[in-house]
Amino acid sequence: MSKKIKIDIPLKINDIDLADLCSITEEAIKVGGGFGWLKSPPQEVLKKYWRGVLLVPHRKLILGRLNGVVAGTLQLVFQPPNNEAQQCIAQIFSHFVAPWARGFGIAKSMIDSAENEALEFGAEFIQLDVRESQKAAIKLFESKKYKKWGVNPHYAVIDGKNLRGFYYYKKIK
Repeated sequence: MSKKIKIDIPLKINDIDLADLCSITEEAIKVGGGFGWLKSPPQEVLKKYWRGVLLVPHRKLILGRLNGVVAGTLQLVFQPPNNEAQQCIAQIFSHFVAPWARGFGIAKSMIDSAENEALEFGAEFIQLDVRESQKAAIKLFESKKYKKWGVNPHYAVIDGKNLRGFYYYKKIK
């Protein structure tokens, strides 16, 4: 059976997509890729979080689907209008793919979509950060020509262990 990847940028989240988002978030948290959460919050908190993402100005939610099911997300954030000096910069946040959907190119497709969306918005650069334990994400971003420009030696603490964070950028224009 072939796997069909589709990338969406929704303006609203229907109940099915919301349930999928909550489910994949919980799965990602369990395997250590929950974009900051160390344990899964209550279902209602996850629902509020995902509904809230669409309400935040200057933020776009990018969904990666595998055979029609939400399998990953990426948030693309633009500078607010008052930050004229950095209008050329967009940021990638909260990029992850459900464990069951990894290896099909969804993460790469979401990055490609984010770069195209950022270009349409007028951005020239994309920035992101990732903790050192996210080896697959680091490999992916470096394969997409993101350049590491900095290291934060005190980026996160997980199970009492201090982890570094790496900062990346890419010139897209």
